[in-house]
Amino acid sequence: MSATCTVTEAPPCSPLDLKVIKNGFGAEITGLDFTYGVTDEAFRFIENAVNQYGFAVVRKTNLVDETHLELARKFGELDDVTPYNKAGRVHRLKYNELFDVGNIELDGSIVDLNSPRGEANKGNSLFHTDSSFNPRRAGYSLLLAHELPPPGTGGSTAFADMRGAYRDLDDNFKNFLHERNFIARHSILHSKKMAAPEHFKDVDPTDHFMSRHLLVQKHERTGITTIYLAKHIHSLEGVSYEESQEILDRLFEHSTQDKYVIEVEWINVGDMIVWDNTCTMHRAIGGEFTTKYRRDMRRATVHDDSSLAWGLNPKSDQRMGLP
Repeated sequence: MSATCTVTEAPPCSPLDLKVIKNGFGAEITGLDFTYGVTDEAFRFIENAVNQYGFAVVRKTNLVDETHLELARKFGELDDVTPYNKAGRVHRLKYNELFDVGNIELDGSIVDLNSPRGEANKGNSLFHTDSSFNPRRAGYSLLLAHELPPPGTGGSTAFADMRGAYRDLDDNFKNFLHERNFIARHSILHSKKMAAPEHFKDVDPTDHFMSRHLLVQKHERTGITTIYLAKHIHSLEGVSYEESQEILDRLFEHSTQDKYVIEVEWINVGDMIVWDNTCTMHRAIGGEFTTKYRRDMRRATVHDDSSLAWGLNPKSDQRMGLP
């Protein structure tokens, strides 16, 4: 798919090109340059790609913090870091609407993997959807590379196609899920404890708020049924904890097969990935868990504006940090 683009008061831009990555999932976009601002045309191109393919990798964007946020706001209302830093962490970045998801401390040093922040970050290595543990979940996420480790040292991001995974479920299992219409309980503490059990050994997720969302949903932007799955899910309502885990384990094993998963390499500073949390899962692979190389990644998170945004939760501006 090719197109041309125009930007006011800017030099001629490169041809705009979109390539589908695998099995109708994921897109790679080249030819978008945001040096001179964010046009509605460029935003719509990315939005349409993400809606159709689940996520889009946009190469060499020349985005900076201000234009990153300008683009993100076109997708909707932004989340901010305030509740996640309530334990005392000082935000390193200029804007609270940018989440600092790399491995750099305030003084420029690399995060100690055994520090509280290092332990908490380990949860990002599990497949998840952003903010499913909040009363209002995330819709889109926009992650931008500011500093990358050397090529070949890790740090890719994997995405799983939850619409495709639902489509290929065994018919009997699919019917079972629809008949039971399961409500899943999501907790950030559950996923953190799974990834760093010793550090969070004294934390019981059931002592804290859990958000409630339907497990099987209609993706409103396309009308395609999807599985709203994440390692944030502690349990399913209406069945025993053991049966709940059996169902979730089966779904994770199915949904993370190679045919549904794409691992995206970060190649250039200025590369950006935009994804729809309501029909994909993602996980970090390696990069922010190294103690050898700096990695500066910044994410803008857009609140979901669909009818399913609040799940079965009270409409509250509460967001869950760490205790």
